[in-house]
Amino acid sequence: MVPLTLAEHGALARARLPAAVWDFFEGAAGAEWTARANPDAWRRYLLRPRVLVDVSAPDCATELFGARLAAPYGVAPMAYHGLAHPDAECATARGAAGAGALLVTSIFAGRTLEQVAGAAPDGTHWLQLYWLREREALAALVARAEAAGYRALVLTVDAPKVGRRLRDLRNAFALPPGMTAANLAPRLTSGASHAEPGRSGIEEHSRQQFDPAVTWADLAWLRRRTALPLLLKGVLTAEDAELAVEHGVDGLVVSNHGGRQLDGTPPAPDALAEVVDAVPADLPVLVDGGLRHGADLARALALGARAALIGRPVLWGLAHGGADGVRAVFDLLREELLDTMVLSGRPTLADLDRGALAPRPPAARTHP
Repeated sequence: MVPLTLAEHGALARARLPAAVWDFFEGAAGAEWTARANPDAWRRYLLRPRVLVDVSAPDCATELFGARLAAPYGVAPMAYHGLAHPDAECATARGAAGAGALLVTSIFAGRTLEQVAGAAPDGTHWLQLYWLREREALAALVARAEAAGYRALVLTVDAPKVGRRLRDLRNAFALPPGMTAANLAPRLTSGASHAEPGRSGIEEHSRQQFDPAVTWADLAWLRRRTALPLLLKGVLTAEDAELAVEHGVDGLVVSNHGGRQLDGTPPAPDALAEVVDAVPADLPVLVDGGLRHGADLARALALGARAALIGRPVLWGLAHGGADGVRAVFDLLREELLDTMVLSGRPTLADLDRGALAPRPPAARTHP
């Protein structure tokens, strides 16, 4: 079967993955309310089509920090792609590059930064970081990323620890033998491999290694160690967006971590406009969380996002199709985005402004 929707990619992946791995990918914090709310929230915005517009040459290509992308999209940072496919992040890199998409590689990748960049030398590579207690490990990673041609750093700021994810607790989820974070010393990730009934190895590892005392003042330490653009991922409020600007960051990623951290936070589109309005117009704001169609990407752009990062669907494509599956996910999103732009009479990204959207009345919210 050739999947024609992201949901069909998900069905193919679920049929291939062990149940505990599927739960690790799909699970979220608490009652998983935020994870469920993310996809639904995009559909609260109706598209306002314009007619008698020349849509003969639609264009969704864009540039981000000097890199040309086929569409304003990329791979959200996610750990341990090797749980989905034996070629792990190298397959993801090839698929993303083939589709002209950005790849944000996780600090907990199962392949080295150099291997990932080498697998797709023509791709656009960024590195995601968590703030570890061992700062010199961060400094070493940053230096390696610069040497390997990575174009930006993404610091995740909504995770002083991993959220309480009940599926992982019930499964006593831990990394299988041989699964490691290739870019960190084994002592920094050994806790993630420890299985114990009623506990999550991933959560325990975060308690051991993530630094919960980090504050805005610590950003200066990181900025002194790199000339790369620095984006903060996990910002959901205007107050924090303004503080980020004051501290000289180069971009933001509006994200509730796919619902995997604090359950009950605003769905991604509900926070996006607030953050966009709080920062200068030239500061790139990206978004992730629940985008499941190219029309959702159009909605994100209309709300002010410069680009969107795609999480779970990338792992779905990777699980059932390797690099080709990842590329298929992004090619599908690009096709759907262009279709939305043409049919809504908005043939360029500049045409996707807030006038392209209207809030959906409550009585109409059964629309798919």
